[in-house]
Amino acid sequence: MITMSEQKPLILVSNDDGINAPGIRTLVTLMKQLGDVVVVAPSSPQSGMGHAITIASPLRLYEVDLFSGTPAYECSGTPADCVKLAKHYVLKERVPDLVVSGINHGSNTSISVLYSGTMSAAIEAAIEGIPAIGFSLCDYAHNADFTHTHDHILKIAGHALENGIPKGVALNVNFPAKSDQPLQEIRVCRQADARWQEEFDERKDPYGRNYFWMAGKFVNNDTGEDTDEFALSQNCTSVVPCQLDLTDYKNMETLKGWNLNARTQTLLDSQATEPTPQTS
Repeated sequence: MITMSEQKPLILVSNDDGINAPGIRTLVTLMKQLGDVVVVAPSSPQSGMGHAITIASPLRLYEVDLFSGTPAYECSGTPADCVKLAKHYVLKERVPDLVVSGINHGSNTSISVLYSGTMSAAIEAAIEGIPAIGFSLCDYAHNADFTHTHDHILKIAGHALENGIPKGVALNVNFPAKSDQPLQEIRVCRQADARWQEEFDERKDPYGRNYFWMAGKFVNNDTGEDTDEFALSQNCTSVVPCQLDLTDYKNMETLKGWNLNARTQTLLDSQATEPTPQTS
């Protein structure tokens, strides 16, 4: 059991790039300025895992000394597994005041939020009723420079600790890659209407068997100036509040207008009256 000061906020840090990634080391260092920190992160990279959880194999959890005395554990599972284990096992005596995930090596804007392991850790925390933020940098390099993000990370996390985050919401925060120009303002945005246009490169292994390598490109046809993609193009930090409830309430009445039960019965009746094929 971990003993923490009751005078400081308790902050859980996780990610999807793995516990040895430079991004999580930066985030741990920053969060230690705001409170007591505990790390529970995947033992290996889990990018693109979305909100997967481990149900068909055992989970392994090992304490490691990677962050200068900060309590830390590596988990064999997914980012969502890490948050679940942290809350219900590692920190079962005290609920964290904040969960932060990242800093991810690569963008998690727009539709990527659905695939992101970084955001799945934050969303899992929000499901548990804990304020949560996912941080991502639009630079996929292992040696990415995070220094320009420090001030904005501390501001956003500090406000979350002081003011809370609405129930059922996780913040998706993205930073542009470091450039010659200083990082501009923090903008609260909506998710851009953009998507990945996949391409599958068919190849053969040494035994002549076919396999596929997924590639493609990100396509953004959203011309709005209130989106996360636009904010990043202006060298600004984007903050998108992501809700857990995916229900499209405005279209519920449209679906009710389908009169689904009557239509189903009509289809069944029509199938029942069709002649049975004759065999010779």
